[in-house]
Amino acid sequence: MKSTFLALLLFVTSAVYGQMTDPVQVSAQIDFADSEAVITFKASIEPGWHLYSTNLPAGGPTSAEVTVETIEGAELQGSLVPGKGEIEKDDPIFGMKVKYYENEATFTQKVKLLGGEYRIQGYLRYGACNDETCLPPTTYEFDIKGTADGGGASSAAEKNSDSAKNVATEKDVTVVVADDEAGLALSPLWRPVTDELNAFDNVGAGDATRSWWLTFLLGFGGGFLALLTPCVWPIIPMTVSFFLKRAGNRGKALREAMLYGVSIVVIYLGLGLAVTAIFGASALNALSTNALFNLLFFLLLLLFGASFLGGFELTLPSSWTNKVNNKAGSTTGLLSIFLMAFTLSLVSFSCTGPIIGFLLVEVSTEGSLFAPAIGMLGFALALALPFTLFALFPSMLKQVPRSGGWMNVVKVTLGFIELAFALKFLSVADLAYGWGILDREVFLALWIVLFALLGLYLLNVIRFPHDDDSERKTTVSRFFLAVASLAFSIYMLPGLWGAPCKAVSAFAPPMWTQDFNLADNEVHAQFNNYDEGMEYARLSGKPVLLDFTGYGCVNCRKMEAAVWTDERVAEMLRNDYVLITLFVDDKTPLQQPVTVVENGTERKLRTVGDKWSYLQRYKFGANAQPFYVPVDNDGSPLAGSYSYNEDIQAYINFLQNGLSNYKK
Repeated sequence: MKSTFLALLLFVTSAVYGQMTDPVQVSAQIDFADSEAVITFKASIEPGWHLYSTNLPAGGPTSAEVTVETIEGAELQGSLVPGKGEIEKDDPIFGMKVKYYENEATFTQKVKLLGGEYRIQGYLRYGACNDETCLPPTTYEFDIKGTADGGGASSAAEKNSDSAKNVATEKDVTVVVADDEAGLALSPLWRPVTDELNAFDNVGAGDATRSWWLTFLLGFGGGFLALLTPCVWPIIPMTVSFFLKRAGNRGKALREAMLYGVSIVVIYLGLGLAVTAIFGASALNALSTNALFNLLFFLLLLLFGASFLGGFELTLPSSWTNKVNNKAGSTTGLLSIFLMAFTLSLVSFSCTGPIIGFLLVEVSTEGSLFAPAIGMLGFALALALPFTLFALFPSMLKQVPRSGGWMNVVKVTLGFIELAFALKFLSVADLAYGWGILDREVFLALWIVLFALLGLYLLNVIRFPHDDDSERKTTVSRFFLAVASLAFSIYMLPGLWGAPCKAVSAFAPPMWTQDFNLADNEVHAQFNNYDEGMEYARLSGKPVLLDFTGYGCVNCRKMEAAVWTDERVAEMLRNDYVLITLFVDDKTPLQQPVTVVENGTERKLRTVGDKWSYLQRYKFGANAQPFYVPVDNDGSPLAGSYSYNEDIQAYINFLQNGLSNYKK
């Protein structure tokens, strides 16, 4: 069966979120009917986010609820009522059904007007999350005033009151304490360190540079593997010989071969740039958590893997190749050479297409604007290098291995690898939709089987349609690759019973999806109070890891279950740091509400959670959870912040960076 592919680039979208996040915009208005009125709260929700509904069970996410602090000339009738469009599903993290809204939400509160002047002042509290982070419980404060006549009609009601604000998510927050009974801003430990933290985070640009090098090497490795496939390797000596014969002299042949190599680079680099040009700077950031696109990536890699195993061939229309080839033969000069390179890209698509598709999927999910272009640059250089090299040294062609069945072995091996990585993307979609079909032990079982079958294939125990039956001997190189593949399968076996399997922890589903887990390596905070924990750290001479979290933060639980249970991470958190966990949705009332001013708008801190959320905004200029930052005994940051990312090694590097700076 043959399939026709026209493009590999149509799977990229999402948004970039800064440290201060404001994905929900709320407005309020009051409508009248006789002696009753209805206050309607309308929420506009950014794509990818969801806002939780009312009356969720205890221990779950933050429910939407209205608190009225001042009411004059009116009486509340019933409680807050959610509007249409609720989505209800089981949440495996909380072990309960949750209800939420996407895109938009409406809540209504009935009020009975008593006649004359009225005033209803209070706040709507709600919680919002996306696949990567959660907001602290956010308050929308409203103050609605007016005059009702005997029939309840209002002639002076302030609809969409200007005093109503989403005060918990103001951008570019500057905070002034207006009433400091709790002493929040008097301690040096509370001083803002946003500039210092940003300085550390900006140093991460060097990390980005290093990741670009890794992206380039990934692309170069992909190009090298493409060279060893049946679609490309046999073409190399034919193309070089053609240049040598056509040119008449070695100097011209070398120039044409170099132009041929440059043309290959231009073609594939243009492919990478097209991804960026089509989807823009904000489109490549959050693919790793976008359920729909991860599902599409899974299907794409599954298709590529089946093709490499010999199930069918992915080819472009033959008319494309014929037209470009005829055009190359009828033209001269640089255009002719460029069209020859373009013909190569079309003819070799059945082998290079799956590698390019896998590469673009991988580098696009890194979130870097330039990653696709850098990856394609590495791929093209690896693909173009031998054409120029063999034109420069023609005698080397006699020493290269001849085409044969070994090239199909390379294809099949790549097919197994593509199938294995396809499961990674299915896992993300499975977690996002809550299907529960790919728990950690199921994922590991599939990987164990895939790499065991790869080992058996390399030992010639199993065969595929395109394998050469005349080559039944196992070469030394295949033997060692088979040993490595089978050993990797055995290494993953203990993971079925809860072993961390650190080598695959970045790909496997988180530990909390494991149904049967014999491991017990949970980490618990030493303090849930910032000032008390900081004092203990000063006396013990240890750095502090601040963990801004929430009872209703799904991704906080994921980090604790998937990353904190790693033995290396757990040991560092227990022995090297003083861990202070601050719950921004803790509803314990403060002894007395504290009034603060953010960007000229007054708001009240009523609960312990409000206090810790205020600390996060005031001191660090951030408002999303999970949010981790290491600080010294004066409250100054020791490294950049860390948010939701289940890469265990990245988290270890983050902790080690803070420790090394503390020791300095």
